[in-house]
Amino acid sequence: MKAAVCPKYGPPDVVRVQELPAPPLGAGQVRVRVGAAAVNFPDVLLVADRYQINVPVPFVPGSEFAGVVTEVAGDTEGFTVGDRVTGTGMFGAFAEQVCIPAAGLARIPDGVDDRTAAAFGVAHRTAYHALRSVARIEPGDDVIVLGAGGGVGLAAVQLGVALGARVTAVASSDEKLSAAAGYGAAALVNHTSGDLRATLREALPDGAHAVLDPVGGELSEPALRTLRRGGRFVTIGYASGTIPRIPLNLVLVKGIHILGFQFQDIAPDEFARNEAELRELLATGTVRPHIGAVYPLAETAAALQQVADGDAIGKVVIDLT
Repeated sequence: MKAAVCPKYGPPDVVRVQELPAPPLGAGQVRVRVGAAAVNFPDVLLVADRYQINVPVPFVPGSEFAGVVTEVAGDTEGFTVGDRVTGTGMFGAFAEQVCIPAAGLARIPDGVDDRTAAAFGVAHRTAYHALRSVARIEPGDDVIVLGAGGGVGLAAVQLGVALGARVTAVASSDEKLSAAAGYGAAALVNHTSGDLRATLREALPDGAHAVLDPVGGELSEPALRTLRRGGRFVTIGYASGTIPRIPLNLVLVKGIHILGFQFQDIAPDEFARNEAELRELLATGTVRPHIGAVYPLAETAAALQQVADGDAIGKVVIDLT
């Protein structure tokens, strides 16, 4: 099979497409012929060996995919050959075939194509669980979304609007903000155009109820300062490459809650509820991922580079059909 391989750690251009043996099917696993895979920022970090966990080289990067079941281990229940599925794992998705435990798979709703299914996974699940169970937004809340043109950010704009929030989108270009406006953002802020704190104060004179931050860096503190008393600041990641240092006196004086997002921290009953609600949003077409670029497998390095450079709008997808 053809696969994108990271033979050594480094920038995206170390990744090469080559022929590999098909992965062995283990107990409890399902083999999937991959139709599409989506690129996430952690894929870039794993290739560079800058993620919180290490994957020994050589390895096939890629954490989310969609395709068709072609083989099922004898002891595996729940899936049969021909099922259309989407799945997530730490690596292995940028290949024509992937073998994954059945627990990591879900059926693709009728009417949803492979590209859409692949792009809807990590970013939308991250954004929805963060909004619903960590930020705990309610209809009418004001929510600031940093990095609103990226995968998680644009998903948070879409889902925040779907949950009834008034979303202020913060991004680095008018093109990204235009995409956020198309998904219902009520206010648009280009953080490269001036003083972010002053601009947010003007947009939200009464302050925001919540901030979702997948970016970090110099954007975090101005956004945090815009929170109203008792507001929630949810840190999701550091796409800027810089982990911010927050003055704790702001937390004390304003009674702010600073919260980190991890899937494993969501209570099981809330996790199940969120997943069901999110699946319904996809199945009904209420929310669909914004796919800003599509690459063939042969150009996986370029797809990774676009995400690494912060130029992606919404999701970047690799088509393996």
